[in-house]
Amino acid sequence: MGKAAAVGTAVVVCAAVGVAVGVARRRRRREAELQGSAEADRKRRAAAVIEEVERSLSTPTALLRSIADAMLKMLISYVDNLPTGDEHGLYYALDLGGTNFRVLRVQLGGREKRVVKQQYEEVSIPPHLMVGSSMELFDFIAAALAKFVDTEGEDFHLPEGRQRELGFTFSFPVNQTSISSGTLIKWTKGFSVNGTVGADVVSELSKAMERQGLDMKVTALVNDTVGTLAGGRYMDNDVVAAVILGTGTNAAYVEHANAIPKWTGLLPKSGNMVINTEWGSFKSDKLPLSEYDKAMDFESLNPGEQIYEKMISGMYLGEIVRRILLKLAHDASLFGDVVPSKLEQPFVLRTPDMSAMHHDSSHDLKILGAKLKDIVGVADTSLEVRYITRHICDLVAERGARLAAAGIYSILKKIGRDKVPSNGSKMPRTVIALDGGLYEHYKKFSSCVETTLTDLLGEEASSSVVAKLANDGSGIGAALLAASHSQYADVD
Repeated sequence: MGKAAAVGTAVVVCAAVGVAVGVARRRRRREAELQGSAEADRKRRAAAVIEEVERSLSTPTALLRSIADAMLKMLISYVDNLPTGDEHGLYYALDLGGTNFRVLRVQLGGREKRVVKQQYEEVSIPPHLMVGSSMELFDFIAAALAKFVDTEGEDFHLPEGRQRELGFTFSFPVNQTSISSGTLIKWTKGFSVNGTVGADVVSELSKAMERQGLDMKVTALVNDTVGTLAGGRYMDNDVVAAVILGTGTNAAYVEHANAIPKWTGLLPKSGNMVINTEWGSFKSDKLPLSEYDKAMDFESLNPGEQIYEKMISGMYLGEIVRRILLKLAHDASLFGDVVPSKLEQPFVLRTPDMSAMHHDSSHDLKILGAKLKDIVGVADTSLEVRYITRHICDLVAERGARLAAAGIYSILKKIGRDKVPSNGSKMPRTVIALDGGLYEHYKKFSSCVETTLTDLLGEEASSSVVAKLANDGSGIGAALLAASHSQYADVD
């Protein structure tokens, strides 16, 4: 080949290489543009979903006030003798509200000594008894109670000739007919026991205790909220209401009997009656229900029921977050092109997980990333995805907490503790006893409840209102109510 031909060939080769390089660059640039365009589109879609979530979960103060006005439904609990501190003697309590039950005894020493000593045991209910017969369940409970009574030590003193007395905390829907009787409306929380619905649960327990040879009288039937109110009032006489914010939710408060529309009998000696609101069942078109709430309710075991509870309680908050994240995964590829299969599973994201993610304050949200890996199955999430997830947790928790505060505000409004007296007198100290794992352990939730309540009341009125943790108050509360409603009360 001649020199000129070689040079020509080299030029052609170089030109071809140049063209190829140019094509490759343009392809890469085009791919980068497309990738950038796809990423921008994904971000736009994510922003649209988040904006809609923010709108649908919004709880402006004016809305909370209107919800509070619509809220209270009264269920009389027949508790008219709250503990005063004068009670003394040995009393028992049985707390049945889930897959475990507690038996408790307490020795009361009157106003000076108060609770001298208390002991309790927790017993797991075998799964087959949760779906068995009424007799089998109550025989199991009575046998455990009898065994516990047998361990009564010298520190506990029952006066001679007296029957042991029991406060029965029964946290299932009951139509209460007196302080010590009530018929079961329906089982919840995974129980489906034959032969109990429509029956008097105190009678069922009493017959079982007789079969065990246990001489004990049920003097008070209460739910966990009324028990918490009694326990709180015993420790602090300014307690006017109790609120449970845990797996479920409820509230009870002290009302003047002559202010109760449903009250037709003689006024109680104290002039007061405990109102069990059962506010978890509250529903209203004022509640800010999102598409996620509606879908979760539709797929639940009790559609159309417990709407307020489904918006604020620990059973459901994590599930609402999961549903929003699933929407972001489908509509905005939040976790990549493939939707994680684990995220499709209902209730896979629990509220304690949500709380852990929400409270992650590390610069790279490392705890949140680890939770997403465990729960969703995505090993490597970007910082952006983690921040979005935390924002969703914040929105869901804030709405729940603000709605819970609206419920507390409605009670304070009902009993006239929502504003400073117009006659210039000092507003009385007002204590709300709060119990439940959601309030106790989810700090961002509980602090939002308190700041929202301050916002609704105003600075001056809120300065006299105290939110007080009444940890595990329902058990001792039931024993105290057994004492305050004792058959020997007039003898002592």
